[in-house]
Amino acid sequence: MDEDEKYMRRCIQLARNGVMGAAPNPMVGAVIVCDGKIIGEGYHRRCGQAHAEVNAVRSVTQTELLKRSTIYVSLEPCSHYGKTPPCADMLIEKGIPRVVVGCVDPFSQVSGRGIRKLRDAGVEVRVGVLERECRNLIRRFITFHSERRPYIVLKWAQSADGFIDLERTEGSPVVLSSPETQMLVHRQRACCKAILVGRRTALLDNPSLTVRHWHGENPLRLVIDREGSLPDDLRLFDGSTPTVVFTGQTTRLHPGTESVTLDFSRDILPQMMDFLYQRNIQSLLVEGGRELLQSFIDAGLWDEVFIERTSHILGQGVPAPDMGTSACFRGITRFQSDYLHYFRRAEWSVDEMC
Repeated sequence: MDEDEKYMRRCIQLARNGVMGAAPNPMVGAVIVCDGKIIGEGYHRRCGQAHAEVNAVRSVTQTELLKRSTIYVSLEPCSHYGKTPPCADMLIEKGIPRVVVGCVDPFSQVSGRGIRKLRDAGVEVRVGVLERECRNLIRRFITFHSERRPYIVLKWAQSADGFIDLERTEGSPVVLSSPETQMLVHRQRACCKAILVGRRTALLDNPSLTVRHWHGENPLRLVIDREGSLPDDLRLFDGSTPTVVFTGQTTRLHPGTESVTLDFSRDILPQMMDFLYQRNIQSLLVEGGRELLQSFIDAGLWDEVFIERTSHILGQGVPAPDMGTSACFRGITRFQSDYLHYFRRAEWSVDEMC
């Protein structure tokens, strides 16, 4: 590993600290090095606040060292005015002579312009250090801007014999998750900006779809209710967290929710993806039920999959979704007698779990 790679790995490590607050901006880390020593570090903490480069520069106590330092940043410095001034201009103003960039920004308003601005100002710029790892770090941001849809995570728990629930029309769902894996599910909820379930799951399980066993903001709750027939006393309609109902009706509205009318004579998945893209929702967690999960798999609309395989034996019931052969197995975690299997699409098949 050369020196540039060593410090870029530190950038990636720092960037992950922004996992709960940076979105819809990408996670970015920055490190400033002078004479082989780190003199400043920073990461993008929250959307609308200072970028990683700014925080790194602000952390330097001996500012005169900046003029002979190298700044490492996992993502190309921005070159446009958004909620904050351009970082490329700030680096030029501070007189930092060398910039090492992990990957080019896929956002159209930047996309090479920051690098060009730095080079035009006489700054030495190296691009592509640990590029794959840096792109993987912002895979949600890249997917959103390149495919015009959210980054999609699928999750379900299944019994040892391959069922996710018993066939039922009422009564409580079979509890397959352990307290430990339930906590990890809520962590995933906190990392995603929206969560989606189908009508059957909403009716029979009556979920809250909130972050109760982890720290963070509740995701936007989404439910499909084509006929508008779900009862108003469900937890999804308690007004505690914003809820969007995808429906084919234009008359009946659930209290405290937003209704979005879809054309159910056509495929509704692209319609929902377009809605979420327009709302700047960059990540979506799909929790069920079986038909909904399978529709995402069959359409190729997924980026990560978490499957909890438990020791329970149901003998019969609702079969688990079929992943087919399109998934790249990334790892397995054991929780006593249960296992959490993690899959990712091939293009994002590096690095550990988010």
